[in-house]
Amino acid sequence: MLKSALAVVATALFVLVGISPVQAQTSVNTKKTVVKKTVIKKVVVRRHSAASPKRATQASLDRREKLVKKVAMVHGKRRVVYQRVAAIPTVPVVPPVMTAGDLAGLNLTQDPLALRSNVALVIDQASSQVLFEKNSSVALPIASVTKLMTSLVVVEARQNMEEILTVTDDDVDREKHSSSRLRVGAQLSRDDMLHIALMSSENRAASALGRNYPGGLPAFVAAMNAKARSLGMMDTHYVDSTGLSSHNVASARDLAKLVVAAYNYPIIRQYSTDAKYMVEPSGHALQYASSNRLVASKDWDIGLQKTGYINEAGHCLVMLTKIEGRSVVMVFLDSKGKLSHVGDAARMRKWLSEQGPQNLTRVNLHARADEG
Repeated sequence: MLKSALAVVATALFVLVGISPVQAQTSVNTKKTVVKKTVIKKVVVRRHSAASPKRATQASLDRREKLVKKVAMVHGKRRVVYQRVAAIPTVPVVPPVMTAGDLAGLNLTQDPLALRSNVALVIDQASSQVLFEKNSSVALPIASVTKLMTSLVVVEARQNMEEILTVTDDDVDREKHSSSRLRVGAQLSRDDMLHIALMSSENRAASALGRNYPGGLPAFVAAMNAKARSLGMMDTHYVDSTGLSSHNVASARDLAKLVVAAYNYPIIRQYSTDAKYMVEPSGHALQYASSNRLVASKDWDIGLQKTGYINEAGHCLVMLTKIEGRSVVMVFLDSKGKLSHVGDAARMRKWLSEQGPQNLTRVNLHARADEG
């Protein structure tokens, strides 16, 4: 009786809320199913969170990153960890630049001073005695040492040194694409152009000097080659007034003759050995410095000098200096390293000083290339 009465009451309640007893039973079963599904989802989430740290980290990487696997000790146990690092782009390997001297095999010649120059020559200015030579008869690119001949031709042409020259588009370097502080349209006297070409190796100044020669640059280059022949420089050939072309070539023996000839002109001695000089092209002041740090050193007594560099020539240096009271001509060509030619000059000076004027013996080294 009691159970029947409760059933009647329950039925009445369902009727009042608009739900049949069958729907009520279905609702209870649905709730149970949903609960079970929720539990299953939670388990799935936990499984994903337990995935490997590498996979999880990879998912957040961008193109600029990569994973690096490392083994670390954690609480005394070995653990594999993955670290996120910046990805380094692949850089192509560029082979070292071979100079003309290297291609000729001059770098195979050893010398007792361990010079870094493939070519070296030291001559006593007064007696023309050769004190040291290494591959001195091989013609090589001479870079801006060319400007020493440029200055000699300009001075001997006796042109008006106060004439104003203008830098034009023809003076822009389109072979080596070197920079210049002289803009197209800049104006300087021939004297100032010569000064900064010798002292600071200003290419546009040297180009303007050649271009403003009677007959233009072709006539100027012809005069350079004619002067070389008159000095007995038989291994020398010029194609421009700057030295930017690797076709400007000479041997160390030839360059020694050029140094001695140029030394006869005080203006070349002074301009090549000044440490600093200011010019004002078109009213704008520009401070230039020597391309040879030795001219500012109190340890050196340099009467004339010129440096040069292009890839094919390596670092070059010619100068006339006094060592132990003796005037000597030094020539270093195809040297490896930015200051290697300066270092070679220091080693040579030390060797000459230790030998002494009375004990100097000639060191003569020839390249294998010459022997062929």
